[in-house]
Amino acid sequence: MAKEVSGFVKLQCKGGQANPAPPIGPALGSKGINIMEFCKQFNARTQDKMGKTLPVLITVYTDKSFDFVIKTPPAAVQLLEAAKIQKGSKESNRTKSGKVNWNQVEAIAKDKMPDLNCFTVESAMKMIAGTARSMGLTVEGKAPWDKN
Repeated sequence: MAKEVSGFVKLQCKGGQANPAPPIGPALGSKGINIMEFCKQFNARTQDKMGKTLPVLITVYTDKSFDFVIKTPPAAVQLLEAAKIQKGSKESNRTKSGKVNWNQVEAIAKDKMPDLNCFTVESAMKMIAGTARSMGLTVEGKAPWDKN
């Protein structure tokens, strides 16, 4: 018989570096999860993504056991890495903080496809380009779907 779900916890942790200190400890402790057990499992599963920010969705069951799903890094974090900048622009419509090209946008879109609510790479690229624009990044070149 299936376990009864008592709640969900969403976190963003650095890959391979989860520890019981805030913000992870208090978020999991309030749900009654064994914090050290989560940290050990998370660090073991994210050893290859060391230091990258990874969203985690933790499903908590009534018997205090848990499962978790590790998502792909946020598009904003990947765009900052691609543009080689520390942070986006404060006024994205006035001052631009960096540049990315369509090949970089396509690579990020293909990486994020499992977590996005779109069916084609083209629509995923449009979503990533919109995120880039809202961060103050300029997407250089001509969009692959523009024919004229």
